[in-house]
Amino acid sequence: MTNGLILAIIGAAIASLLAGIGSAKGVGLVGEAAAGVVSVDPSKFSKVLVLELLPGTQGLYGLLISFIILTRTGLLSGNPAELSVTQGLAFLIGALPIGIVGLLSALAQGRTAAAGVGITAKKPEHNSKGIIMAAMVETYAILALLISVLIINNIAV
Repeated sequence: MTNGLILAIIGAAIASLLAGIGSAKGVGLVGEAAAGVVSVDPSKFSKVLVLELLPGTQGLYGLLISFIILTRTGLLSGNPAELSVTQGLAFLIGALPIGIVGLLSALAQGRTAAAGVGITAKKPEHNSKGIIMAAMVETYAILALLISVLIINNIAV
């Protein structure tokens, strides 16, 4: 295994780990708030569930980038490419946008969605406002995903 391939694998791990950690913490934060609301009024479960799902998308984006890296480097096909250190470093750098922004945006989205759960608890008819506020944070995760895809797909292997 070449040093370049090791760097690419580290990049794939960073994308999944950081975005996944952010999503797990974000979903957990919203889940705590949602559990309180549902314990008082179980009929609000479907409304708070949507808010709880939102911070989980960053983990999926990180997993997608990891999958793309592992596919581009031939690791998924069992035929790993001989990557230079420069190529491996490029894959690692390509994983950073979704790893870092995925982590931070999932945490921010979790806090925003938890506030949306508060809206739902007091005024369930305004639930969509909480969803829109939390979805606004998603924009930055999508932009980071796009940058990671563009970088990784433009690395010559």
